[in-house]
Amino acid sequence: MKPSYEILLAAILVAASSAPAAPPTWEELSSRLFTNAAIIWQAPTDKLPKRFWIYQRELPRIFPATVISNAIVLGSLQGKGFPKPSTNDFFIPEDKGPNYPGALATLFGIIPGDANMYFSVPNYGAGSGDKIPSDETIAARAWKYAPQLGLDPAQLVQERFYTHLCDSDTNGQATNHVCGRGVFLSRQLEGISFFSGDNDGSGGEGFSIEFGSRGQIRLFSLRWSMIERYESQQPASPQDIIHCIQAHKTIVLPSPDEEDYFARLKKLASAKKLTIIKITPYYGEAVFGEVPTNDVPCKFATPFAELEAVADFGNSKAPVRLLSPIIVSEVNRLLSKH
Repeated sequence: MKPSYEILLAAILVAASSAPAAPPTWEELSSRLFTNAAIIWQAPTDKLPKRFWIYQRELPRIFPATVISNAIVLGSLQGKGFPKPSTNDFFIPEDKGPNYPGALATLFGIIPGDANMYFSVPNYGAGSGDKIPSDETIAARAWKYAPQLGLDPAQLVQERFYTHLCDSDTNGQATNHVCGRGVFLSRQLEGISFFSGDNDGSGGEGFSIEFGSRGQIRLFSLRWSMIERYESQQPASPQDIIHCIQAHKTIVLPSPDEEDYFARLKKLASAKKLTIIKITPYYGEAVFGEVPTNDVPCKFATPFAELEAVADFGNSKAPVRLLSPIIVSEVNRLLSKH
């Protein structure tokens, strides 16, 4: 799983895929967002923490032998052997024979540099939807496997179930049907969940697992770094966050299945009023507003906020979700660049 901001930017690019050639960049369009809108704060803040901790991630993470062994067994890959704990990346490719001309998919991987381990069945894009387990069974099995993979259940919270559509059946016939159902258990720090760019937990620390026909494990993925408290920070005030919105230092999240993200940004630029109705803190493995480069994992987990808002255009209204800084030091850093 990639870090949260990489997942978010990927979602934005996908959302914009139907835009004309060479569409304007997010930065260009965001410079006009809510410029002439009155911003009203109605979100309760009484349940937010009085202080926020920034955490340092201790990377690479060397997974214990028992965790690696349990993961190999969950993937039914015992015949491939059991790798030893190491700081080196490890992969088990799909077996296609010695003369296979194409790239080989990875069935199992360990990436200590980002505290990541994952598995997927061969030909993940195909499968049967026969007798997929109930959500209750899926959740029970997820909570059973989590401690076997070295995760602390006391630091996990059940988030969303998700559905996987396959583009072909087990016979290779083109179709579009439900072939998997999964759940994401998010890691929590100080009672605050990690942010994910989508329902299956991509980009956030925690555990995601998907089941298919007759309860087969189709996929699992976990990210779980060893962490320690690094620095305590004062929360940003509503007025601080409003200043960030006005200075175009927040990110508008794509809507599910959005066809034209850039067109929506253009429309939002004409909003007459923006009312913030809810604020939810999250953790992410990045510094807000900065995209990791060269695929180097961020060594800090920092808090930020998701804002739920309503944009008022005068004759219509639309829901909006934004990502915003939530600690004073991040607000000051971002506004100093304005």
